[in-house]
Amino acid sequence: MGTRVFGDTPLISKPTSAPETPSVRREGGAVDFPLLLIMIVFLVFGLLMVFSASWDFSYAAYKGDAMHMFNRQVLWMVLGVVTALLLSRLDYHNWRRLSVPVMLVTILLLSLVLFLNDERLGAVRTIFGGSVQPSELAKVITIIYLSVWMHSKREQLHDIQWGLIPLAVILGIIGGLIYIQPDLSAAATVFMLGGLLFFLGGGDLRQILFLLIIAVIVGVLVVQVSATGQERVGTYISGIKDPTQASYHVRRSFEAIVKGGWFGVGIGRANTKLTGLPVPPTDSIFAVIAEELGLVGAAGTVMLYVLLIWRGLRIADKAPDLLGSLLASGLTFWITMEAVINMLVMVGLLPFAGNALPFISSGGSNLVASLIAIGILMNVSRQVEPQAESSEWRNFGANTDLRGRNRRRGLSRISRS
Repeated sequence: MGTRVFGDTPLISKPTSAPETPSVRREGGAVDFPLLLIMIVFLVFGLLMVFSASWDFSYAAYKGDAMHMFNRQVLWMVLGVVTALLLSRLDYHNWRRLSVPVMLVTILLLSLVLFLNDERLGAVRTIFGGSVQPSELAKVITIIYLSVWMHSKREQLHDIQWGLIPLAVILGIIGGLIYIQPDLSAAATVFMLGGLLFFLGGGDLRQILFLLIIAVIVGVLVVQVSATGQERVGTYISGIKDPTQASYHVRRSFEAIVKGGWFGVGIGRANTKLTGLPVPPTDSIFAVIAEELGLVGAAGTVMLYVLLIWRGLRIADKAPDLLGSLLASGLTFWITMEAVINMLVMVGLLPFAGNALPFISSGGSNLVASLIAIGILMNVSRQVEPQAESSEWRNFGANTDLRGRNRRRGLSRISRS
């Protein structure tokens, strides 16, 4: 038995001849303080920008109530924060028995959307009078369900009948129900998240390549048969060739960015949001940020998401098992993916998708779903790492090393020896 040093604390390693025992995980750590600080900044900044971007739009849309959207955002934020606090105390391993019930509830809600047929802005996406959009909840639940499923089937993912085929069925049901609303961007997000988690979970590289090929073919076919898809791709290609031929939405966004300059015109003083910028409190809020806070403020917003993905992946790296790592990395990638898509759309680098800017855009469903993800992420960060490494972690580390640059922690570290 030898002494090993981890940081400043000497630790006693187990005898090499001792059989490996199952790791015992327990909660005992505090939540990740940098992540908590990032979230406080996000929520305060988000409320400030919703207040600035929504008052005129809300006044026109809600019969003279300029505070309607802001007040609802505050209520949804309180609900989301309370939910996140509760989930931060719920051991994430409980999702192994909760994932199937919540997935069934999610499928029921997506089906209810189609049954109620509450059409708004040319699509059927909401229930309860437009207050809840189940497709936003479906994204986070899909991550949870796939993480649990891949954790339970980790030894069989290389077998196509246990890996690719079940994954295609799961994604097909959820993505199909979202697509026929229609919500092309949400359906595409679900499929991308599924492929990403399959990759991180150790799926066979040939199956992943096959999945990518099928996804491209299906994407092309969807664009060909969807009038909305054809219009968005057509205006996107025109805008790439000549920005003056971009969609009206993108051109107004460019106008806001140019007006903002380096340091912006000041909070509440943007003009574009008053003269026709489409939905400034929701899809276009990044353009409002760029006009009111300038390129410096826009860059600061991007940096917040960079810090979020740094903390999320750090938590995933320190997770005590594969399930925690998949949950943390999947939820982190989802939030940052939504943000990247929204910002790239606003500058004409992606076809219009309708994705919200997480924690900032007005919208209760996306805000609550994003805070659910943060609550689970905080719980993963609270788990105390076991002293013995489980076989699943060694397999996961090997798979990840082959796909990255071998920067995962080595097997010689005391926490995984």
